[in-house]
Amino acid sequence: MNIEIVSGSPRKGSTTFRLAVFLQKALQQKTSYSVNILDVREWNFPTLQEQVYSSVENTPEHYKPLAKRMFDAHAFIIVTPEYNGSYTPSMKNLFDHFPKQFHKAFGIVTASTGSMGGMRASQQLQLLIGALFGIPSPYMLITPQVDKKFDAAGNLVDESFYNSVHTFITEFLWLADRICSVKPN
Repeated sequence: MNIEIVSGSPRKGSTTFRLAVFLQKALQQKTSYSVNILDVREWNFPTLQEQVYSSVENTPEHYKPLAKRMFDAHAFIIVTPEYNGSYTPSMKNLFDHFPKQFHKAFGIVTASTGSMGGMRASQQLQLLIGALFGIPSPYMLITPQVDKKFDAAGNLVDESFYNSVHTFITEFLWLADRICSVKPN
């Protein structure tokens, strides 16, 4: 199984990226699946105007490596900070270019340095995932004070948050495994 963790923060020095790094390490320790981080900061997408990409073949040459990752993914974990009660425009722009992610499991992870942890963004992501034809895991990872829970290297420093992470990963993998086991190739 290929899992793509989409790190949705466009900011240099993103604290949310710490969480994406931690999740990648945790998933790699728990499974033999391919787990990669797709960092929106690495792709210079223009704002979507007319063209969406429905296959690797119809994607411009310079985006083909990204298209391959998007279409080869069996599941996604979206990690985003909250921007004005929603997810980041750059993360949305990525999925606007690759909109149909039929029957793929999605994990929702939100983060903020504040006390709500991106709770409103998680609600908005549920709507987006449905529009992508994906299947959201009902177990979300809402991460308040992300800057105090993970260090700059992506290590968990607040052990009291471990159970939340463990439950999220366990339930996300359960959903992804079930969807992949019944999905036609």
